[in-house]
Amino acid sequence: MSEQPVIYEERDGIAIIAINRPDKKNTLTESVVQGIADGIDQATRSPQVAAIVLRGVGDTFTAGYDLTSKERWDTPYGAPSVKARDGAWDPVRDMQFMGNNVRRFMKIWECPKPVLGEIRGWAVGGATDLVLCCDMLFMASDAHIGYAPSRIYGTPTTMMWVYRLGLEHAKQFLLTGRAIDAATALRIGLVSYVEDPADLSAIVEAEAQRFQHIPANQLALNKLLVNQAFENMGLRTTQMLGTLFDGVTRHTEEAYRWVEGFEEKGFREVIRERDQPWQDYGEKPKPDGPDMDIAGKED
Repeated sequence: MSEQPVIYEERDGIAIIAINRPDKKNTLTESVVQGIADGIDQATRSPQVAAIVLRGVGDTFTAGYDLTSKERWDTPYGAPSVKARDGAWDPVRDMQFMGNNVRRFMKIWECPKPVLGEIRGWAVGGATDLVLCCDMLFMASDAHIGYAPSRIYGTPTTMMWVYRLGLEHAKQFLLTGRAIDAATALRIGLVSYVEDPADLSAIVEAEAQRFQHIPANQLALNKLLVNQAFENMGLRTTQMLGTLFDGVTRHTEEAYRWVEGFEEKGFREVIRERDQPWQDYGEKPKPDGPDMDIAGKED
């Protein structure tokens, strides 16, 4: 079980999907993203499952995409290749590759059963593209969430931020990439509940189990009705642009130089330089010692 990148379990009327890379802060790889998508499909099919809990094993939900992983990303798109000149970028290939992740994340949004996201530790960068697709979010009181790639090398691909937060707060946190603590996340309506870390999992599971007392068709119709309102506000078009712009941000001159810094300075140092002016994530000052180190395992 320890070798499975994603663990799937059914019990007490719910399904639990857990990212299982705690030694890597549960960062996202091809096998993790596919494992989550497969878990959502399996829970959707199961007549014993009324609701789904999505969490990470260990002290972090997920620190985003694993930028150091050698695992190859899959794409359903193929086309004839030509030998590319230096610096060439194929936006269609890039969009199909990243769009494949968006489609798998959106299985959560499209699932007819409620999906409850459990955020502990950190949910950074691409983690937000995933977890903000959930129906309800529960957050540990000491956890943080944020889209650090706003500072360089990314735009949100599922782009749920503006739909969950509204204009002012979406701009506040996407233009800066600032980390959001649990109290702030609750105040601005980004999450439904903030709980003590020791009690979080039990509370999330108890809430998920209560959905057994509502007819499945009632849940599915109400979820579809709420989702459709956001679909009508242009969600899919926004996601298309977010996915395209994400590719653009990874292929600018600034982005190339930023990635080159991984070899010149080391990945951790490059991340620290990005976050130090903002004093957050791994660079947040603490009077009683250094904050949790997520450098090298996020975005």
